[in-house]
Amino acid sequence: MTTTNSQTHAISQNPFTGERIAEYPFDTTLALEAAVSQGSAAFKQWRKTDVQQRAKLLVNLAAELRSASEDIARMITLEMGKPVKQARAEVEKSAGLCEWYAKNGPAMLAPEPTMVDNGEAHIHYRPSGMILAIMPWNFPVWQILRGAVPALLAGNTFLLKPAPNVMGTTYLVKQAALKAGFPAGAFGVINVGNPAVAELIADPRVVAVTVTGSVRAGAAIAELAGKSLKKCVLELGGSDPFIVLNDASLDEAVKAAVAGRYQNTGQVCAAAKRFIVEEGVLDAFTAKFVAATQALVTGDPLDDATYIGPMARYDLRDELDKQVQDTLAEGATLLLGGEKIAGNGNFYAPTILSNVTPEMTAFRQELFGPVAAITVAHDADHAVELANDSEFGLSATIFTTDLARAEQMTNELETGGVFINGYSASDPRVAFGGVKKSGYGRELSHFGLREFCNVQTVWSNRK
Repeated sequence: MTTTNSQTHAISQNPFTGERIAEYPFDTTLALEAAVSQGSAAFKQWRKTDVQQRAKLLVNLAAELRSASEDIARMITLEMGKPVKQARAEVEKSAGLCEWYAKNGPAMLAPEPTMVDNGEAHIHYRPSGMILAIMPWNFPVWQILRGAVPALLAGNTFLLKPAPNVMGTTYLVKQAALKAGFPAGAFGVINVGNPAVAELIADPRVVAVTVTGSVRAGAAIAELAGKSLKKCVLELGGSDPFIVLNDASLDEAVKAAVAGRYQNTGQVCAAAKRFIVEEGVLDAFTAKFVAATQALVTGDPLDDATYIGPMARYDLRDELDKQVQDTLAEGATLLLGGEKIAGNGNFYAPTILSNVTPEMTAFRQELFGPVAAITVAHDADHAVELANDSEFGLSATIFTTDLARAEQMTNELETGGVFINGYSASDPRVAFGGVKKSGYGRELSHFGLREFCNVQTVWSNRK
């Protein structure tokens, strides 16, 4: 590897205090080559390890995560501003992910008989090799393990390039994996710039790529993977519609709307962002939503009482503010917030925009921060039309007491997931992923476990 880059360090900076936590020099050419070689070599033995033994190590990893939960949660909070109570929940959710796959995954990888005349054909799920993972900062434990756990259980090795502002958290996760007993190279971490990523994708020792990030990043990486004929899974942006129909339970809808929009300070790809409300309940829903949002505590993310923390990066706050101001200039109404909070910390006020129409910025673009946009729908059909009027298709929410109508609406919604009377979430038991510019491929469940497997047909005694 010969890549050079003008940037030489990954920088971890506390978005609440502005203080620099640490600098992590990029890997040298020799260190990067060693990591790739180690991961490739580890695969040859790891693939032969019995699946039950792999599962046992996942149970160990869950225990190690829980043992280090306070240290990991604190590092998450320091590096990207997630309120510490939510950071602890992320660590616990990740431990649960390990345990679920340890319990259920081996059966999903068992050979499956097929319907051939002599009954001696089977489908086998074989590991593919070393998977390159390019992961974001907003869920710096869950995102990593959401990709790593099924890949490792399937017998692949995992080479991770994390976001540069959460390197401290990443190294704590790697330490937990080593303590759990995973062999050196099975779970590798590299610290490199974008030019090195291009070389890695072209490297024959990397067999596939998984990416969670922006549409721009996903398109660039998919192009590189395509040139090398390598599979990739893309989990990209989202502008999820949250539909509230006239017969909805408004108290439940508002409770879900607040959690679905403002969790993790709104920095979630699958967060509710476009609130599409049928006109019969528009005023009542809006009033309740504004009141509930006003009650959220914004402040020190290390305080358990805090629900809204600082945004992770200063440039993203500037970008979000521009989107809000552009939308207001286009004719939307400001009901709450709409500004950077002065003083210490990279805070943006929890914001609600109303009278947002499809041509406006807040409807067309992803709002990656604590901003909600309300759009009126004339009826359920119009709500679906508005929901689908987006380049994204990650998930959608429907609130209604008419479950039959909700089920019918799911047939028409162009999203990877639909949540009826509950806000969008990821769970190891169900597949997660999107359509359109939200990406392709699936994570979690048996779909994610087999995503990077060689699906091999073995047919004996064919005559």
